[in-house]
Amino acid sequence: MNFFSARIGLLSLGLVFLSAHAEQKPELELGIGVGVVNFPIYRGAEERRSWILPVPYFDYNGDKLQINRDRMRSRLFRSDRVELDFSVSGSVPVSSENTTARKGMEDIDAILEVGPLVNFHLYYDERKQTNLDLRLPVRAVLPVRPYQMDHRGWIFQPTLNLDFRNIQQSRWNLGMSAGLVYGDEAYTQYFYNVAPQYATATRPAYSTSGGYGGYQLTTSLSRRKDGYWLGGFLRWDNLSGAVFEDSPLVTRKQSFAFGFAMSWILYSSDKMVEVSND
Repeated sequence: MNFFSARIGLLSLGLVFLSAHAEQKPELELGIGVGVVNFPIYRGAEERRSWILPVPYFDYNGDKLQINRDRMRSRLFRSDRVELDFSVSGSVPVSSENTTARKGMEDIDAILEVGPLVNFHLYYDERKQTNLDLRLPVRAVLPVRPYQMDHRGWIFQPTLNLDFRNIQQSRWNLGMSAGLVYGDEAYTQYFYNVAPQYATATRPAYSTSGGYGGYQLTTSLSRRKDGYWLGGFLRWDNLSGAVFEDSPLVTRKQSFAFGFAMSWILYSSDKMVEVSND
């Protein structure tokens, strides 16, 4: 599942935090909370893992940069319809001894995915409480090791994202997204190849190419009010038709992930700035 330390502090739980329109907000807010996530240990695995993690709350609204749990926004390139963001994702380490399909193989490192994201605003209403965006992230895949980061390929995830903000003036925000996953050969082989030395009677040697890697459907819900933030998400993952679906390391082609988090805001700067979330 595409999580790095469970999406780096449950980033997925912040998918729809952004407010409805331009407003006055503190330049900096800090807080802490806790979250729970449950997901397959890697895409296509039978085994699952649950994490209980601290959830840092960080919201910075600078002149050139905005950063929060959900995203890093650059103002170096931005218009009413197009903006340049920064995309971060990843996955947790996997001990092969804890899996049936990979037993005896090398472990999977923790993965950090970083790269640019071009966001096209396809539709927004007059108050910008309903947004339809096409997000095009391209991320480098970097195993996280002490004193070393090797390059393990690239991943591309075009995603349609629909947000409903401040539903019926309730301060609840609903987000829905549908995205495709594409990886180059280095990426797909890292996760799904079986080298000849690891082949067994029930796990034949296998090599895959790069290409289509399935699709994901995500729904998220969040609210920010009176010094706290809470949110949750549910994601469906389908590997049918993926270039690696016949890998002996793929034991489940359909799976889901879910999570919930709550954060308390402990510090808000006195300086207020106008923030536009279109």
